This record gives sequence, C-alpha cells and structure tokens, in this order.
Amino acid sequence: MNIKFTKMHGLGNDFVVIDCISQNISLNQEQIRFIADRHFGIGCDQILLVEKATGDADFFYRIYNADGGEVEQCGNGARCFVRFVHDHGLTQKNPVIVTTLSGEITPVLQKNGDVTVNMGTPRFEPEQIPFIADKQAVTYLLDVEGKTVKISVLSMGNPHAVRIVENIETAPVNSEGAFIETHPRFPKRVNVGYMQIQSRQHIRLRVFERGAGETLACGTGACAAVVAGIRQNLLDTPVTVSTRGGDLSIYWEGNNTPVMMTGPAVTVFEGEINL
Repeated sequence: MNIKFTKMHGLGNDFVVIDCISQNISLNQEQIRFIADRHFGIGCDQILLVEKATGDADFFYRIYNADGGEVEQCGNGARCFVRFVHDHGLTQKNPVIVTTLSGEITPVLQKNGDVTVNMGTPRFEPEQIPFIADKQAVTYLLDVEGKTVKISVLSMGNPHAVRIVENIETAPVNSEGAFIETHPRFPKRVNVGYMQIQSRQHIRLRVFERGAGETLACGTGACAAVVAGIRQNLLDTPVTVSTRGGDLSIYWEGNNTPVMMTGPAVTVFEGEINL
C-alpha cells in the first residue's frame, strides 16, 4: 500500500497527516506504530487521518498516538488539521466544522497563518473524564509511589491531570508522569501536565502525553493547565502558555464557556511511504 502523507508540527508536537478522502487507506495498529517510529518509519507523536464526515460537519478527524492507540482529541493536531485541508484544497471554508471522537470543534485559519480553535467546554465531573472519585472537586489528592500529590483533573475531550510545580526544569515529568498516566484511578489513562506559574497571565508547561511520552507541546494540555489555574484563582485570562516548542495563547471566561486556543501550524515536508 502506497500512502501519500504530510509531516507537520504545532510547536514541535509533530504529526503525520494522511488524506483518507482522496486515498483509500486502512491502517492497523502495527502499521501505525511503524509510521510513528522515528528510526524505521517517518516519525511522529501522533498520526492524523482526514476523513469524510456525516451530518453537517465538513470533516471527521481521527487521531492515533505513537503506540497505536486511538484517542479522542488533540489540540495541536487540530490546528495542523485545518491548515492541511486548506493547503491541499479540500475546502475553502473558514471556519471549518470538524467532528472528533469527543465531539465537534471549529478551527479558524487566521490571516497571519496561526489557527484559533474552539476546543469546547471543559468537563469536571469525574465520570466524564473518567476519573475515580467520590465527588467533583477543584483539586484532588493522589497517591503516587508512596507520596501524596495534589492534582487538578478535567477533560478537554481527553483526560488531563495538572500538577503545579516550583521549577519546570526539575519536575519529574517522565518518571512520575509515566506512573500517573497509568494510575488505577484513571480507567482510560491520562495526560499529565506540569505547570510553573510565572505570572497571572503566563505559565510554563511540560506534558507527559498518554501513549506518546513527553512532547514538545500539547494543545489540550495547555488548555487544561489554564483552566485548572483559573479555577484555583491563580490565573487570569488570556494566558500565554510557554512550552518547550513555543507559545500558545489560551482564553477561557470560566463556567460553561468554551476554551479558545491560538497558535501556529507548520508543514515540514510531504512524501510517500510503502506499507
């Protein structure tokens, strides 16, 4: 099977984007892992499939992590998605209505090339995340390898746990993050964010992503961190989120309002691969 693909990234969070409308593509988990492998395949954090939508939406957006598992949402991927469908002439609409496993999003391509995405309303009820807890709370205590840590837990279409740390550089992102990702209180695993607050409108963030490990940036992780900080009265909207790959702007008015994320989407190269 010969597949045409585009390699893209959002602040270093990199993707292989495949047009499944113009091509008849069916990938199994082994093939997905091969494509994502940085030594034997193309190399990426996630694979994004552009598919036809049903109903009133323009496209359906399918996301696979490097380990081959399908996930519900990806913020940096959403920005790359809308850039891809415009650059490849699949649509001229702006905004674009896109459905995902977690619901509908509406990315807007800005004149400067950045993309703003309505990421939907965050969810806090434990069963909607999912997270095992007796009741909803702003923060929770979690037992992690013999110690107790405080986390915020919410869904941005996918599950997130957010930890506030004093120094992002020395935060145990890979060791502790890997443990929390598979903690039994998260039935579908979880993305783990480590947030250092610089000011009420600026944070630094590192994220251990479910099924991918630490990435240079995480769009839904940035949204989750800002929401967690605002709920604890530590941040004011809009917030600049500085990741290792660059900056995102996150806007959230609180309560039942959607989170708006703005940032870049960049095409690296295009190619073909035989599977």
